[in-house]
Amino acid sequence: MKNGKITWPKSQALPTFAKAKHLDVLDLRENTGDEKLLFTTLQGNVNREKPRIYMIENDYEEGNFTWLNDWNIPYSIRENPWELLLKYKDELSGMIVYDPEVKDSINVATTMAGLEQGVVASPELAEKLTKPPYNLKIIEDLRGQFDDGLDAYKWQYENLWPRTTKRMLVGLNPHRSVELPEDNWDDFQVIVEEEEEIRDSSNRDIYDLDLSEFLEGESVYLRFQDAFTKDGWGPAVHQVTVKADGQVIAQFIPGQAEEAPYLYDGYHSSADERYGGHRWADNGNYFIYRFTPPANTEELVVSVDMWNQFKVSASNVQPVAAGETEPYGYLRDYAVANRAMVFWLESNVAEEKELFEQIMSDVEPNTPYLGWFSNDVAGEFSSTELASEHSVYVLAADWFNNMTVFSGVKGKIKKQKPIAAPELDNKIYLTFTFGEGDNLQYNQHKLRQLWDDKARGSVPINWTTSPLLYDVAPSILGYYQQTATDNDLLIAGPSGAGYIYPTPWPDDTFDLFARQTKRYMKRTGMDIIYALNRVDEQNVPLTESKVQDYLDYVDPQGMFLSWESNTGTSILNNELPQSILRGVSSVSEAKEAIADASRDWDGDSPLFISLGMLSWSLTPSDVVEIAESLSSEYEIVRGDQYFELIREANGLPKK
Repeated sequence: MKNGKITWPKSQALPTFAKAKHLDVLDLRENTGDEKLLFTTLQGNVNREKPRIYMIENDYEEGNFTWLNDWNIPYSIRENPWELLLKYKDELSGMIVYDPEVKDSINVATTMAGLEQGVVASPELAEKLTKPPYNLKIIEDLRGQFDDGLDAYKWQYENLWPRTTKRMLVGLNPHRSVELPEDNWDDFQVIVEEEEEIRDSSNRDIYDLDLSEFLEGESVYLRFQDAFTKDGWGPAVHQVTVKADGQVIAQFIPGQAEEAPYLYDGYHSSADERYGGHRWADNGNYFIYRFTPPANTEELVVSVDMWNQFKVSASNVQPVAAGETEPYGYLRDYAVANRAMVFWLESNVAEEKELFEQIMSDVEPNTPYLGWFSNDVAGEFSSTELASEHSVYVLAADWFNNMTVFSGVKGKIKKQKPIAAPELDNKIYLTFTFGEGDNLQYNQHKLRQLWDDKARGSVPINWTTSPLLYDVAPSILGYYQQTATDNDLLIAGPSGAGYIYPTPWPDDTFDLFARQTKRYMKRTGMDIIYALNRVDEQNVPLTESKVQDYLDYVDPQGMFLSWESNTGTSILNNELPQSILRGVSSVSEAKEAIADASRDWDGDSPLFISLGMLSWSLTPSDVVEIAESLSSEYEIVRGDQYFELIREANGLPKK
């Protein structure tokens, strides 16, 4: 298939763009969200023919010009974005105006921009751009057309879906939180804080918080955040009761309707009905309740049923809420260029789930869904399971920028050379695996930051990576391959050529995913898979039939599975070595996990331990620190060596 200068053979998972020869680089870091939306939809239309525009929308972990400077492609920095619009104006048909009252109309407008060769504009920008020197016409004005987001997506499905590509789906939040001022939390005072790293709810209790000293203002703001931001076990709140001078003025269970009047800022938290209902915020996330007691209240006590690593602070000064949002442009260039349909549907809301399932039922098995899902972890689990049930694989990419450029920059792809395993001995063999490799934006941003850690290469590490970088960003994959040391091993992220849960995936189409996984692992030289497998949001073992499919169609050297609180090895179907990843998120947790896993070792046979390292909180330097703390009975190996030793220890043939 050809779409402009885009090529997309049937055997290829994702399209290849024309070769980039010169780039106009636009720095939009100081521009508004509406302007970023406008220019990334311009980028998608222009780059469909040939990649010519590169955007810098935010400060990236790897550096704003890092990838650009790695390429041998000349570029010019354009100071004035409006001049760039004039340069490419003749390649546009006009504008689609979104409705600020229905934020999901941003996604509908993005879909239309791809179909109509247009840009997406806010009403204010549209008024500016209809005048000289731009003179852009309005193709469609979406104001007042939709009652709400679901209404917008139903209209889109009926009217635009027949015209869009069916070879990919794109799920994007239409807006994001605005950046908060640096002094936003200066007036907050810590009321109670867990001082130990507790992850098992053993500190669950009713905590009575006396907020009487904050009664000088109209309202009191109560902020919940993670006391230990590196390990992902922040506060979990189950019930809140507020008493003013002994009288109950508020009582609710988080996640239920009664919570809504008091949730001032929940944008960076999640809630669901598990465990009787609760709201939580891990790592750097938080949520804020606002309580307005009656006039002349002298005593205000908030009783909170909560557990884990909480840090609670209060203020009577109103902070800026993260719920204030703006449009954003990441991945929209790719959706526009490929004329894909863009939507944002919640798998845990019945009517939205129904439409989501209808869309996925309309595409061929083994179709990719690029972007992400709402409601944080709960949304990830339920939505990935739902996608798997419909033979759709997920590619997390909602923060990948300039995909229309990266898909047109070549990379030197080479296969890693195998490293022979040490002689099998009665030792404790340990291997470290950094996760998140299925996440395309992680490969673009965070992984590059980790990769540039000077300690990388000192200790064997397995790096999960997406085999589909071969299509999407071969220059990124090539960079990691070319600069890998003998202690770095690239392996396929969950659960092969895309993020899926194998058990929910229909048996009669799983071979399509498995064959594609084999094809891309062979092209990229990967021979190990890290898989996740969940049913009803719980980790479950792989079924015998899915194991056999992996054996028949992929034939990996070994497989890491899950992200558990324990570790262990086994031989699946008498042929495939499997090792459960013990997930850790801090140096101290890793040391504890190693000690736990090896506590009963008798020294009479080899022991195998695999740790999953949380990429958002650990680094290669941390791995070195962990390694240096170990005694001589431990030996750290790469994943290929690890599975070779497991095979030998279990009498399996060497691969």
